[in-house]
Amino acid sequence: MTTVDYLLFALKLFAALGCGLIAGVFFAFSTFVMSALARLQPAQGIAAFQSINITVYNPWFMGAFLGTAAACIFLAVSSLLKWQQPGAIYLLIGSLLYLIGTVLVTIVFNVPLNDALAVVKPDSTDGASLWSSFLTNWTVWNHVRTVAALAAAALLTIALCYRAAQS
Repeated sequence: MTTVDYLLFALKLFAALGCGLIAGVFFAFSTFVMSALARLQPAQGIAAFQSINITVYNPWFMGAFLGTAAACIFLAVSSLLKWQQPGAIYLLIGSLLYLIGTVLVTIVFNVPLNDALAVVKPDSTDGASLWSSFLTNWTVWNHVRTVAALAAAALLTIALCYRAAQS
């Protein structure tokens, strides 16, 4: 194997692990965090989620989220340039699933919902009415992100192992 092959292997591994890690974070929100927040009084739930929205902007989460996106962009381009190689289709579809189903869904759906919640006063009437629709809408889009990131992790893992399976 050449140095380029080792680097590509490392990038595939990083992307597969990153997709899995992000899928796990989103899975936690879908399966118990949002349910726990929904059990709180609206003012408490809003305040808690507003705090989450502030603390999510940290180097660890953003590095994993955006670093995985950068790796997927590179892998998608690489798969198109090396289309004839085994596993290229898995690289392309896995990368696109993460970029579209996780990153784009976050930007287009979850972030605007977060932004709307960020400006309401937790103990206001507007806050309480927004909170009930927020819980439903945000969680639905989070389910989409979870499934997309998990499917991307699976496809990138298949791409990672594809050459070995063919030997």
